[in-house]
Amino acid sequence: MSTGATLLLMGSVLVVGFYAGKLVRKVRLPSLIGYMVLGVALGPTLSHLIQFSFFDDALLEALGFVTDICLGLVAFNIGAELSLASLRRLGPGIVSVIFAESFGAFLATSAAIYGFTAAMGHPDLPLALIFGSMAPASAPAGTVAVIQEYRTKGPLTKALYAVVGFDDGLAIVIFGFALAVVKTLLAHEVGGGSAGFLASMAPPALEILESVGVGTVMGFLYCQIVRHLKQPSETFIMTLGFVFAATGLSILLHLSLIMTNLVIGFVLVNTRREELSHRVQAPLLEIMPMLFILFFCLAGAHLDIAKLPSLGLLGLVYIAGRSGGLIGGARLGATLGGVEDVIKKYVGFGILSQAGVAIGLSLIVSREFAGLSNPRAADIGSQVLTSITATCIIFEIVGPICTKFALHWAGEIPEDRASGP
Repeated sequence: MSTGATLLLMGSVLVVGFYAGKLVRKVRLPSLIGYMVLGVALGPTLSHLIQFSFFDDALLEALGFVTDICLGLVAFNIGAELSLASLRRLGPGIVSVIFAESFGAFLATSAAIYGFTAAMGHPDLPLALIFGSMAPASAPAGTVAVIQEYRTKGPLTKALYAVVGFDDGLAIVIFGFALAVVKTLLAHEVGGGSAGFLASMAPPALEILESVGVGTVMGFLYCQIVRHLKQPSETFIMTLGFVFAATGLSILLHLSLIMTNLVIGFVLVNTRREELSHRVQAPLLEIMPMLFILFFCLAGAHLDIAKLPSLGLLGLVYIAGRSGGLIGGARLGATLGGVEDVIKKYVGFGILSQAGVAIGLSLIVSREFAGLSNPRAADIGSQVLTSITATCIIFEIVGPICTKFALHWAGEIPEDRASGP
């Protein structure tokens, strides 16, 4: 598609997406559901019905930078909300919530998948552990989009920012451990040894450490520059410049762009005055609605609805295990941590969205297992990739809706935002 045609399409998406969002707001759903439905309608998933696709695979790949930019800005914005002073006010209980919901999702999903395979007559621990390791990963963009759209304020909002900000890093660590264990189990099945366990653990741990290191260095450099800028336009340019650079550097170095940009925002809010943090975030809040239209429309275009029939019982067990683990784990962590009731009751419902990180991890499994000597490994990799891709469609649609209801039940959506578009 030519540059002119691409720009015409993107401009049309912004205009039509704007009204699609308003339309779904009339039925009390988050606008991003409308954006995603528009993306599905324009994407390859329906091309077999209308014999034409606005977003073909080549264009979706070419526009991948839009998704990366939006994720980078979302991560930066989350980091800028993670004030240590605010976290201290929330109490150590929020750390308890993060660990309990992540490990709760891992354990509950692993147990559910293992129980399912045992009931089918073939108990499969490696398959159960790999599916369990997918479960803690979340999609912060969906949660943050709902928070910003409804302009929510309150303890649950702050808790959601903290949880979706930190749990992806913990999810990658859990995945690294599980992957190492499963590769060892599969090696033992064909008579191999456990050599390589530590080697399997090293890449995910190193990725997190390097992402934090790069984000910290860039964060302090960013703070040194931006504190001397007075005009909002100058601050805005510098913020975009650093987020773009951090995102590009993360991709080039194979780091986590979410973690790198989150740390930049985290350094800002915890080393500078609150006034500077607000001044930096204000112009971002003005452009985020536009980016969310593009981001979630592209996300919808990537969703292959044709995969839903292949979901099967295994996928349904995964959905049930992950949902129960996240909600139950979050509630248990909140109870043990002594956080206030509104967080204990509803935080689990606000973190169900799942997309990019989980699909990325499933791609790693598929690639890693393809080269293993155990003939079962390739089948497990293919099974995980198909099931996670299909279940992410469900979670990307249901997750933001649950977030909206959780914030509504908590009384944190202002009346003027809850009553209409």
